[in-house]
Amino acid sequence: MYNRVKGTQDFLDLTLFNFLINEAKKHFALYNFTEISTPILEPLELFQRSLGSETDVVTKEMYTIVSEDEHKLCLRPEATASCVRAFVNNNINTTPWKIFLWGPMFRHERPQKGRYRQFHQINMEIIGAHSILQDAHFIKMLDRFFNESLKLDAYALHLNFVGCAEDRTAYKVLLREFLTDNASGSCSLCLIRKDKNILRVFDCKNSGCQDIYKSAPPITDSLCTVCTLEWRDLKDNLEHLSVSYSYTPTLVRGLDYYDKTVFEFVDVGLGAQNTFCGGGRYNSLVKQVGGHDDQPSLGASIGIERVLLLLENENHTEKLSLPAKPPLYVILPLSAAQQALALLLADELQAHSLAVEILLEGDSLKSMLRKANKMGARYALLVGQEEQEKKIVTVKDMVTGHEEKVAHRGLIEFFKTSAL
Repeated sequence: MYNRVKGTQDFLDLTLFNFLINEAKKHFALYNFTEISTPILEPLELFQRSLGSETDVVTKEMYTIVSEDEHKLCLRPEATASCVRAFVNNNINTTPWKIFLWGPMFRHERPQKGRYRQFHQINMEIIGAHSILQDAHFIKMLDRFFNESLKLDAYALHLNFVGCAEDRTAYKVLLREFLTDNASGSCSLCLIRKDKNILRVFDCKNSGCQDIYKSAPPITDSLCTVCTLEWRDLKDNLEHLSVSYSYTPTLVRGLDYYDKTVFEFVDVGLGAQNTFCGGGRYNSLVKQVGGHDDQPSLGASIGIERVLLLLENENHTEKLSLPAKPPLYVILPLSAAQQALALLLADELQAHSLAVEILLEGDSLKSMLRKANKMGARYALLVGQEEQEKKIVTVKDMVTGHEEKVAHRGLIEFFKTSAL
């Protein structure tokens, strides 16, 4: 027996999964987003350049492939860089370019609740978003989706502003002084990050380090005049749009391309992996990926598996308008002599968009009725020798037990009337 690969999962019922995707498509269409699709395979260098050479994703978590022609490829670990690459490759010249996609991503992480090595995301990107007001509108879009489309109400929005490149350069000097003064209490990983990628110290999960960083100087105290005004405008407009948020000065996100606005939607019900959506602004990524000019942009990703954990609660699914399954019609030929007729009947019903199953294993009537009941059949259509000779079908209502004989030519009309 072959077991599935560690860190992956089988989806045997996609009802909630498809509901989430369909709701996202409907919601983002209201904000003029267009759905696209990009390859799962991408050049390895795309992510080494865009995510940062010292990020955990690049140094530890990439699934890489060396092709026969020695090109280095990888399974995409995230979708923002892929979207920017698509923008550049396809010479998109109309901005803002508002797009979304969904699909699998891959990271070699330690599997646990809400964390998989193959996982799924919905990504939304606005490439060419110059105004900070776009950030407020974008965050409001997400907040409305979670609250109104998915009926979630126990989450929180964490928000920070990490400034422009010049702000972060100045801030790193202050942060390095702070970390040097507190080196004795820092873990070994933070000491490494201090020298290689200093802002990543805020991603540390060590409780001792987290306590230390609560007193670290906030980056919002090191903003330039322009960024200070943008940070103020962002907060003012979120409040104007009735979006509740929590200012989180240690929030920096885990990828190097972020600047200015960064945010996460979290829910404590998810446990340690409690972020189910995160994103922010990236103003320099287009040029890094090969674009002629930079395009100030912003985006976010929604972790599908983590949102499904929130939606799977029985009390919560009752709040959702999940699509009802169509009634199932199961045809029961009582002997091999009626099986060909059963195929014809099934074809006629399916041509009229009715969901049909045929039991062709030659079991007893009792066994077939039991199987039809397990399938959730609404009606069982019994076809024996008498029915075949008289060109009728015995229709059994699997809920009430009522039986009625219906002529072949009247079956469709009978079921249409029964559905009213």
